[in-house]
Amino acid sequence: MPRPRKRFAQHWLQSKSILRQIVMAADIQWCDRILEIGPGRGVLTRELLAQAQSVVAVELDRDLCQSLRHTFKGQDNFTLLEQDFLKLDVAAVLADVQPNKVVANIPYNITSPILSKLLGSIDAPAQPIYETVVLLIQKEVADRLVAAPGSKAFNGLSVRSQYLAHCELICPVPASAFKPAPKVESAVVRLTPRPHPQPAQNPQWLSTLLKVGFSSRRKMLRNNLKALVDRDHLSDCLNTLNIGLQARAEELSVAQWIALSDAVRPSQG
Repeated sequence: MPRPRKRFAQHWLQSKSILRQIVMAADIQWCDRILEIGPGRGVLTRELLAQAQSVVAVELDRDLCQSLRHTFKGQDNFTLLEQDFLKLDVAAVLADVQPNKVVANIPYNITSPILSKLLGSIDAPAQPIYETVVLLIQKEVADRLVAAPGSKAFNGLSVRSQYLAHCELICPVPASAFKPAPKVESAVVRLTPRPHPQPAQNPQWLSTLLKVGFSSRRKMLRNNLKALVDRDHLSDCLNTLNIGLQARAEELSVAQWIALSDAVRPSQG
């Protein structure tokens, strides 16, 4: 059996309890087509295959691929792609069996680009939209995904993710649940991608505002955004929206960010 490789940030999940919670969070039905990123030794894969119509696993490690082919030889509902997920055109390669759910214990060192690929961006949401995304990730990132405005963890990632999906924390995962144990704590999250019920009038402008607004957390929002929006106009808009003039970026909710974006957006000419 292949050993975990540090360069791929591999840590094998050993806890059957956590494994059950991951599968339960995905609410797998027999008609579901699952995409698994980084199946490793196939512990989670085995559970998914028992409940889903099909599982497509994407693995970059050549030795693990060889082991997975042997383990699941003859499993009709299993497809293995020996590829880098970040370079994979899922819609094109899997056009005939387009996955509707993602369930995975992903490499922590590429969490951000994986999230971006699965959810897309505010101005370009991923297509097609997955019904459910259940991920085992670093707890620090999980905390940001589900953070409330005003909390220490709330940042630009929080706003972007919550704009694109309903984000839930399923359970914390201690380092002892893995072998080898990672140096960080982990957590299982469930993301339910969907169009935002009150989308921004100009999503690209909202995305720009967020990037600049969160560029310096210690500064007031008025100071961060002065390069984009006239200071007096911004103050008027903040007052109209009942947002304090001393407010910082992390104090605004997703709805307030959308409202502010709409209020200060540039003229379309």
